[in-house]
Amino acid sequence: MILDITRQTFAQLRSQRMLSVVAITGTALSIFLIMVVVMIQDVKVVPFAPESNRDRFLHADAGSMTSNLDDKPASDNFYENNGAISYATAMEQFGRLKTPEAVTIYTASPSSGVAVVAGRPSVGLTGLGTDANFWKVFDFTFISGKPYTQADFESAAPLAVLSASSARRIFGSTDVVGQTFTLNYRPYRVAGVVKDVSTLADHAYAEMWLPLSTTPAFRSSWMNGWMGNCAVTLLARSKDDFDAIRSEYEKRVEEMNKGMRSEGWKFITRNRPYTQEKDSVTRSANLEPDLEGARRQRLIVYLILLIVPAMNMNGMTESRLRQRTEEIGVRRAFGARRVTLFCQILWENLVVTVVAGMIGWLLSAAFAYLFSSFLFANPYFSAEPTIDLSVLLSPSTFFWALLFCFVLNVLSTGIPAWRASRTDVVNALKGRQ
Repeated sequence: MILDITRQTFAQLRSQRMLSVVAITGTALSIFLIMVVVMIQDVKVVPFAPESNRDRFLHADAGSMTSNLDDKPASDNFYENNGAISYATAMEQFGRLKTPEAVTIYTASPSSGVAVVAGRPSVGLTGLGTDANFWKVFDFTFISGKPYTQADFESAAPLAVLSASSARRIFGSTDVVGQTFTLNYRPYRVAGVVKDVSTLADHAYAEMWLPLSTTPAFRSSWMNGWMGNCAVTLLARSKDDFDAIRSEYEKRVEEMNKGMRSEGWKFITRNRPYTQEKDSVTRSANLEPDLEGARRQRLIVYLILLIVPAMNMNGMTESRLRQRTEEIGVRRAFGARRVTLFCQILWENLVVTVVAGMIGWLLSAAFAYLFSSFLFANPYFSAEPTIDLSVLLSPSTFFWALLFCFVLNVLSTGIPAWRASRTDVVNALKGRQ
């Protein structure tokens, strides 16, 4: 039955070429536009190397302190400090947690440095200080060499892992393991070279990675050593462990706050650490991100982008069905039920919508890939973003495309199909609705 309806649909498309081209083009452009919007958001949460475990990540990019020890109303005077935390605080709150599979501490934001090799021009690079667990949490692809170890971190060994493009800029080659360069007047030895990282991997991105213990951020602190320049990413064994991890973290904070009370301060968690999705909508350290609000805003945008073209397509669907009035009348005369006609008309238009939707989906992926430099630009990194086409064609975006096709079909076809199914048999046989 469904196969017959599908064949009939394609036959009608061939018989009404101009109307079919307009319908398919309009639907494809509608799906194209909405899928570009979806992809801009999706790349913030979809897994890709070296952040292939985003669905198991929890992030704590900042910490919050308050002098409001007794939870007084907001109208009372008290002070707050919000921002990156020190390495000591990160170790106290996260480093000793037992529930996560791994915990990494790294500089809250990449810093700039100048790499120099004798006989070659100096190279400006973006660097990130990390601990040894960084290489367990993020899955980098090593072209040569290996990451620095925990022993290297503890001894503050002057080692560096370079991206492939950085190695070529500094040495003219990627086969440089064991070679030395000067970074801000300090010699560093290359421990490994990894595949270039996209700026879309905003927690793992850098052009070189150094042991955190060799950077100023390791010792940088203020507010009696509590605040500093470090961020934390936790890798859970499973998404089901998120609540347990937060519970363990909050107990660590409570213990820490007992010792801080005499100094008039305490940490507030703001429900940290955040999932990848919640972290992607974080705007400031002093406010917990409103994930539900962000989802509602996206839903409103999607509905607007669906309803406007659906209203235009509604007229075209009405016109196509008007030409089939006699056919509908004959089918009603031979006993076809209204609900059967309604479902068949919906299915016929769903076939058209899906075909056009897949065209729009592929066009949106090609557009996002070719114009990624401005669609996915990160204001914090000067490098142009690169993106793998497989990320844009991920199963999640395919699901969204199918969902939008279905919704668009219902919105644009529902009313005309209902009217057509309720057409009086006698009038329909005479060609009138």
